[in-house]
Amino acid sequence: MFTETADLNLDKPGAFTSLVRAAQYVRMSTEHQKYSTQNQADVIQKYALRKGYEVVRTYADEGRSGLSLGGRDALQNLIRDVQNCTADFSAILVYDVSRWGRFQDADESAYYEYLCRRAGIQVIYCAEQFENDGSPVSTIVKGVKRAMAGEYSRELSVKVFSGQCHLIELGYRQGGPAGYGLRRMLIDQNGERKGELTRGEHKSIQTDRVILVPGPDEEVEAVRWIYHAFVNEGRSERDIAAALNLRGLRTDLGRPWNRSTVHQVLINEKYIGNNVWNHVSCKLKGRRIENAPAMWVRANGVFDPLVEEDLFHAAQSRIIARSERLSDDEMLGLLKGIFDKNGYLSGLIIDESDRLPSSSAYRMRFGSLLRAYHLIGFRPERDYEYVEINRILRQMHRTIVDDTVAEITRVGGETTRDPQTDLLLVNREFTASVVISRCRETWAGSLRWHVRFDTSLRPDITVAVRMDELNRQPLDYYLLPRLDMAGPKLRLAQDNGLSFDSYRFDDLEHLYTMAMRAQLLEVA
Repeated sequence: MFTETADLNLDKPGAFTSLVRAAQYVRMSTEHQKYSTQNQADVIQKYALRKGYEVVRTYADEGRSGLSLGGRDALQNLIRDVQNCTADFSAILVYDVSRWGRFQDADESAYYEYLCRRAGIQVIYCAEQFENDGSPVSTIVKGVKRAMAGEYSRELSVKVFSGQCHLIELGYRQGGPAGYGLRRMLIDQNGERKGELTRGEHKSIQTDRVILVPGPDEEVEAVRWIYHAFVNEGRSERDIAAALNLRGLRTDLGRPWNRSTVHQVLINEKYIGNNVWNHVSCKLKGRRIENAPAMWVRANGVFDPLVEEDLFHAAQSRIIARSERLSDDEMLGLLKGIFDKNGYLSGLIIDESDRLPSSSAYRMRFGSLLRAYHLIGFRPERDYEYVEINRILRQMHRTIVDDTVAEITRVGGETTRDPQTDLLLVNREFTASVVISRCRETWAGSLRWHVRFDTSLRPDITVAVRMDELNRQPLDYYLLPRLDMAGPKLRLAQDNGLSFDSYRFDDLEHLYTMAMRAQLLEVA
C-alpha cells in the first residue's frame, strides 16, 4: 500500500508548468472499511499535486459493492462520458485496484479500463506500488491484484455465510419481520432479554442477538385457530381469511387477510419453533435461486411454539395432498385455464385462485414457475408479476389518497385535490403528494425502495409509502419535505440512518396532526 515517506523520489508541485486535467473515481462499499471516499480523495489529491494533475471532476459511488457494474451509477456515468467523447480530462485517478472493482471476472475489470485507454484516457492507481504504464511487469502485477480483489469478496462471502449459518443453528433470528403472532426479542450476549423490537427498529450493539417470542394473546389464539380451522374443519385459506376479516382482525401489517397471507401462516415452520434459513440465496451478485430443502439451514425447537407439531404437519400433509391428488397434466390443465382467462400468469394470480394449487406447489412439482409456464406455452417476455403488482399499486394509490383526504377532514382540516395529479392543498397552507415506492430485491438479497419526486408539481411534502417485501401492503411512511430533499429521486434501504429515518412513521397520524385545526381563544 502507498505511504508517504521522505525517501520517495517524488516530483515537487512547483515543478509543473501546466497541469494535466484528471477525474477521480472513489468508491466505498457497504462493508465497514478503513478508507472512506473522503480518505481516498485526500490520497488522490496529494498524488495529483506531486505528479502534476488537476482534479476537475469527481465520480463517487458511496455504499456500492464493487462486484459488478450494476448499481454503480458513478462508474457507469464515467464510462459513458469516456465512450461518448464528452470527458474533459485525460486521466482517471483511482485509489487502488480494488476501488476500481472487485469483479469476480478479472477480465471485466480490465475491459472497463481498456475502454478508457482506447479513448486516450489513462487509468492511474495512486496507492499502488506499480506504475500503470502498460509494461509487462505492471500488467502481471495488476492482473494478480485484480484476482486478489475478486478473491477477497469470495472469501468474505464464504465467511459471512458461515457466520450466518452458525447464528441460525444457535437459534438466532437473521433479519426480516417476525410475522403475525410473533415478536422480535432483543437479547444480550449472556442471553438476557432486553426488550421487544418494534417494526423498523434494529439492534445497536454488535453482540446483541434477536429471537422470536409469542406476540399478543389475541394474535396467538388467531394463529392456533387458523390451523384448527384448516386441519380439523377442512376450511380453505380463503374461507379462513374471510372469517378473520369478519372478526375485525388484521395482519401484522394492519391489512385485511387474503388467501395468500393465510397460506403463509400455514406453511412457516417458525410457528412450531423452528429457525429455518437459506430458502433462497444470491451470492456475489449472482442469480437469485431457490434452494432445495437439503440446503436449508435449520435449528429445530429453538423458539417458543405457537402450535403443536402434529397440527402443523397435518396442515402440510393437507396442502401437499391437494396437489398430489392431481397429476402433472391436471395441474398444468388448471394453470392453462387461468392463463387463457387472464392472458398472463404470476405467482400472485396463482395464489389468489381457489381453483389452483399454490404457486409453491407448482415450484415443487415442476422445479420452478417458469418451467410450468413453458409447459403450457406461456413465454413471458416481461415480468407479468411486475405488471400485476403495478396494477395493484395504482389502485392502492387512489385508496391511500382517498383515506388521507377523509382523515384530514375528520380532524377538522381542509383539502383541495387536483383531479389530474392528485396533488393535495391542505388548509391552503401547504401541498402534499402521495407516491408509492415498490419494494425491490437486489442481486445480493437486500431490499431497496426508489422514491421519485414529482419535480413538476413541487409539493411541499412528499408522502412516500414504502411497500412490504411482497408489494402487497404498506410497510411504513416517509414524510419528506421538499426543502430537505435534493434531486429528483431518493434511494432507500432497510436501514437509512437518522438522516432519513427521522422522517419515517408507522402511519400517517403525524400528517393528520399537521393538518389539524386548533381553536384559538379571542384575546379580550
